Amino acid sequence: MHAMNAPPPHAGAVAPTGASAARALRYLVRTPLLLWHVFVHLPLVLLLITLPTARIPWGDIPLEHRVIRAWSAGLMRVFGFRLRRIGTPLPGAALFVANHVSWVDIEILHSQRMMGFVAKREIAGWPVVGWLAARGHTIFHSRGSTESLGGVLHEMLARLRAGRSVGVFPEGGTRGGREIGPFHARIFMAAVEAGVPVQPVALRYGERGDAQAVVAFQGRESFFANFLRLLGEPGRLAEVHFLAPIGPGEADGRRRIAELARQRIVEAMAS
Repeated sequence: MHAMNAPPPHAGAVAPTGASAARALRYLVRTPLLLWHVFVHLPLVLLLITLPTARIPWGDIPLEHRVIRAWSAGLMRVFGFRLRRIGTPLPGAALFVANHVSWVDIEILHSQRMMGFVAKREIAGWPVVGWLAARGHTIFHSRGSTESLGGVLHEMLARLRAGRSVGVFPEGGTRGGREIGPFHARIFMAAVEAGVPVQPVALRYGERGDAQAVVAFQGRESFFANFLRLLGEPGRLAEVHFLAPIGPGEADGRRRIAELARQRIVEAMAS
């Protein structure tokens, strides 16, 4: 009886072997797609955004913004993400604030709405993504530097007053995807002084957010290691929830705006 109920020999090795074969197949399919997207599609994007025609309206946005959005969406499809947008991003000058999970957050957001991000200076050195971030009007910040933060806030204010949008991750860093940390209130100062709305954005990976920790950086995982690991991951859903905006004067002061924005993102993640 015991022998009949026992698992077949080496049964535990079947799943890992099958998973390894599936991952190898995904690399085999996606690597050529990634190379094509970087070495063929990207030069076309650069050509289109540097020509005098870049500012020509295409619908309600400039051609430049539309092609960058299309390229970002294409990159996410190469990695197997199925994009789903809930809600509508604000037009015009706005401060978009989102929870931070991984480098893919920037590309996911850029696939939906063009915005100049505030990002750590280290991203500038990342292959492809860093160069693209610079082309996408990213404002680079040196963590821990008061002087750098002052310059970032000044640039944010200038862009918002000029009618442009800015995106930030107010947690100040990633947290393994398992929690949403406190939002640093100072980063909201630019929106308060410019008198523009703040729109919280919840980024959720997998069904009901069950893949947050998978997409996130693992421990001391480098950008390159995370990039390669995600390239071999199974396809999964990526949801972008554009939540109810916080209008100028709706909340009293930057600290209250930060708390309210975080609250709305936490509630969306739990829904």
